[in-house]
Amino acid sequence: MVTVVDVVGLLVILGVNSAAAALLTRYFRVTLNTQWGSVLYSLLLVPVVLLVFVLVLGGVGLGPNLGDASTVVGVTILLPMALGMAFDYFWQPAPEEIELPESYS
Repeated sequence: MVTVVDVVGLLVILGVNSAAAALLTRYFRVTLNTQWGSVLYSLLLVPVVLLVFVLVLGGVGLGPNLGDASTVVGVTILLPMALGMAFDYFWQPAPEEIELPESYS
């Protein structure tokens, strides 16, 4: 039986992973000069970071037993990655559209 603590733990994992995916995607979009480079880095490196977060947070005891490995990967890695990347690409302005202040020197 799933308890309230398990559901809250799963929501914490989903929130942390979604935020990490959005921040990493934004970081790659800002720092890399090519469009495909940021997409490639996001698709290859973000799942590794999310996997580490799932292992750390799941090792602490957060979240319910989801059954098999494919469910865990789908719910705790792919879903937050899709949400985080969608947040960055669709709701945040493109890095080229942001006006930065002049340097203070």
